[in-house]
Amino acid sequence: MGNCQPTVVPWEDFDVIADIKAIRKACKGFGTDEQAIIDILANRSSCQRQEIKQAYFDKYDDELVDVLKKELSGNFEKAILAMLDPPVIYAVKELRRAMKGAGTDEDVLVEILCTATNADIAMFKECYFQVHERDLEADIEGDTSGDVRNLLTALLQGNRDESYEVDEDLAEQDATSLFEAGEGRFGTDESTFSYILASRNYLQLQATFKIYEQLSGTEILDAIESETSGTLKRCYIALVRVAKNPQLYFARRLNDAMKGAGTDEDTLIRIIVCRAEYDLETIKDMYLEKYDVSLKDALKDECSGDFKRLLLAVCH
Repeated sequence: MGNCQPTVVPWEDFDVIADIKAIRKACKGFGTDEQAIIDILANRSSCQRQEIKQAYFDKYDDELVDVLKKELSGNFEKAILAMLDPPVIYAVKELRRAMKGAGTDEDVLVEILCTATNADIAMFKECYFQVHERDLEADIEGDTSGDVRNLLTALLQGNRDESYEVDEDLAEQDATSLFEAGEGRFGTDESTFSYILASRNYLQLQATFKIYEQLSGTEILDAIESETSGTLKRCYIALVRVAKNPQLYFARRLNDAMKGAGTDEDTLIRIIVCRAEYDLETIKDMYLEKYDVSLKDALKDECSGDFKRLLLAVCH
């Protein structure tokens, strides 16, 4: 959507043999040269990192991931391993992690599914099966319930209109349906909300929200706040925010991950690593605009050591 700038682009003077030798050297002997590993991996595109993995194996008969697992630890290790996965593989691992064990991390499901294109969703389904030998849709159905399940299942159909056309009549119709489904009556008709939020294109939704406000005198987010609750409310708010401005949505997610006591490092890794080649530069701009502090300064305060150095390097 719009004009999105990445922070990581393919390295122009890419020399895969020089890179694997430097990584090999960084892991050899006593202690590890983490900075050397950061300097290489944070400045290579995802495709180039795949080439590095393959070349490393071809030359040294050793899996780079296994070598680095032995050498590194903690969040730094987690982030480096995330960078060595193709983004779609990493995303399906995160989807699985969000559903494994007791409880479900719906925020992660929503973040990944609500911001995915139809093509992304199709790839997630395919890769999820390849990596986990499980069916993504069946897992989500088994792990969620009620209106949340219906909404996530609707998103998984991957049939959102992705055009940039706005149909004003439809916007008016949808705005009226949303109003009648929510504020306009006792109780909330979630299926209407879910259908519209999961199937219309982003510009269409923006037009709908404007008309909704004129109709009801209430901002759509305030209406959702008062009409719904719990996980479903978080899903709807995420979808509305993504439709309005995906990069600002990610900036908010990053800020939430650093707010209060403790830091949600998994979210920092997921967004910074996964968005680096798409729109992280734009997310940084949104972060500064919204919070009056740069993302890099926020990360400096929240994180430490090699993990901090790596995230800052990816943010450029």
